[in-house]
Amino acid sequence: MSEIAKRYPGFGALVASLPLVSVLGMIWLWRDTQDPVRIAAHAGATFWFVLPSLPMFLLIPALLRHGTPFWLALALGCALTIALYLAMTWIGPRFGLRL
Repeated sequence: MSEIAKRYPGFGALVASLPLVSVLGMIWLWRDTQDPVRIAAHAGATFWFVLPSLPMFLLIPALLRHGTPFWLALALGCALTIALYLAMTWIGPRFGLRL
């Protein structure tokens, strides 16, 4: 994927954004359980956990454009994502989300 991104940054981003891990997880879960209710719960929870990860993809480029070193920008983006995941696990159930 890094070779694609070197030549075509936008296409590399598209390939990176594909939910390959989620799709493989659903395939394996289906193979192991054949339980549509469990698959649906997994897919729904995955959706809600993707949302807190999205701000990282805004923060990192903003930091890099303002001269922040790469590793620090990456660490801050990851820290933000972890904080938002924790917030989601705390706030989500209060709004009826089963995560």
